[in-house]
Amino acid sequence: MGSSPRWDIFCNVVDHFGDVAVSWRLARQLQAEHGMAVRLFVDDLTTFHALRDAVDPAAGTQRVDDIDIVHWTDALRVDEVGDVVIDAFGSRAPDQVLEAMARRSRSPVWINLEYLSAESWVEDCHRLASPHPRLPLVRYFFFPGFTAATGGVLEESSLAAERAAFLGDRGARAASLLRWGVKAPACEGARLITLFGYGGPSVGSLLRAWADDDEPVCVLVPLGRVVPDVARFLGREAMNAGDVARLGSLEIQVLPFGSQDDYDRLLWLADFNFVRGEDSFVRAQWAESPFVWNIYPQEGGAHWAKLHAFVDRHGAGLEPEVVVALREFWRLWNRGETSSAILGTAWRRFRSYAEELRVHNAAWAAHLRSHQDLAANLVRFAVEKL
Repeated sequence: MGSSPRWDIFCNVVDHFGDVAVSWRLARQLQAEHGMAVRLFVDDLTTFHALRDAVDPAAGTQRVDDIDIVHWTDALRVDEVGDVVIDAFGSRAPDQVLEAMARRSRSPVWINLEYLSAESWVEDCHRLASPHPRLPLVRYFFFPGFTAATGGVLEESSLAAERAAFLGDRGARAASLLRWGVKAPACEGARLITLFGYGGPSVGSLLRAWADDDEPVCVLVPLGRVVPDVARFLGREAMNAGDVARLGSLEIQVLPFGSQDDYDRLLWLADFNFVRGEDSFVRAQWAESPFVWNIYPQEGGAHWAKLHAFVDRHGAGLEPEVVVALREFWRLWNRGETSSAILGTAWRRFRSYAEELRVHNAAWAAHLRSHQDLAANLVRFAVEKL
């Protein structure tokens, strides 16, 4: 196998940032912490560039942060494949690559990296083998998750220490907000909330509830799918990074789209974090502040089972009334509640348990940390199979 196996990761950018965000974090961690040679195949380099500005959207091949990046197009040809091949989140290495894998004297470890889920069935399917119907290849299903019987979630080995140092340094906190362009001292004395999600009618409802509330709220909105809903609520045609609006108890600041590391620090600073999908969802859990998950909607409402499975698992140890408040607000947010009165009442109930949630979320992060993280588990699995 050698001291540094080569890893190939294939990533289709299905819905904006989520798939490539997790793939990029994984690639960085495999290289930096495990010494792996990583090649990342991505079909949408424009989206990737927004996430990592050093990525050239026009380059066929390039090297960024010691990782080889290949533009995955229909014309892609790969002569030599890695020792480990990962299909990330529903992606599928093209047939030409599979045939190159089959020609190797020793087949690569072929892994289908699934989406994150708290559902109990993923423990039974984790690490299962699926032979290819035509080629002498076996693909293994690898499920991220929240228990020791799954693949875990991504966390860099230095993340907890970096967070503690950052939160203990007032200068670093101020500098972080300044990098985002947050205009202080207007937000001082207000509850700081980050708002990142898929958008929809509940955005305006919640903003109205916050504006009408007695508590001052400062909402930081990174550029993304929520921003048009914010603009509609304010009666504007559009909003751009740097725009500020005030209405009643509510202040809104639109932020540029930042790097993953900067986004981590923004989450660490906030009192509440609204997140979406998978990448920001996991990073909010490492931030330990109360958070609200906007789950990716699926056909037939399959996402609801995933949402409630996570609430059940995450909520273990919380008082029942706290779980009820959390579940109710998450449910209303995800269904697109249009009544600001209903959403506002649920928000105030959820908000009232902020301190209990902070304490619980710290314990939850420690629980996740007690298992090996996703990158380490993938390396260990690959070593077993190689």
